[in-house]
Amino acid sequence: MVMTDTTHTPTAEPEPVKTGMEIGDIFKILPHRYPFLLIDRVLELVRMKSIVALKNVTITEPFFRGHFPEKPIMPGVLIVEAIAQAGGLLLLTEVPNRDEMLMVFTGIEKARFRRPVVPGDQLRIEVVVKAWRMTAARLEGKAYVDGKVAAEATVTCRLVPRNVGASAAEEENL
Repeated sequence: MVMTDTTHTPTAEPEPVKTGMEIGDIFKILPHRYPFLLIDRVLELVRMKSIVALKNVTITEPFFRGHFPEKPIMPGVLIVEAIAQAGGLLLLTEVPNRDEMLMVFTGIEKARFRRPVVPGDQLRIEVVVKAWRMTAARLEGKAYVDGKVAAEATVTCRLVPRNVGASAAEEENL
């Protein structure tokens, strides 16, 4: 799929979007729930351009039981998932029928892990839209701890109907 770096103008005007969001607001937009929701708060949201979100990393996270019990480190793939969730949250605010749709991960590029993320850290996730059309997007994200980059990645995602079965999604190479 080829995407150009152009801005998309939605056909139907979605409801107004807050520049910051609490967890209740996030629940209304993202389908993820515990233990897989990796966004706790949104600090800034610039429609169709960027988002800054937070993830509070606690020792009670279920992945720490096995990664690693003696030296708990947040898996890098989950940091990239948090970047994707922040980007999905940003983009889904523009989708009027978002209750009928899912934003699915379709690719990861340029993933780099700079420092471990451990219990007690707070991830500041900054995501910028690089290319977007109504059904697909390319996003660049960075996750910071104490002002230092912990991880970064370019992610791509695609909007699909929620009622698409697994076999139909496989046929579309999702």
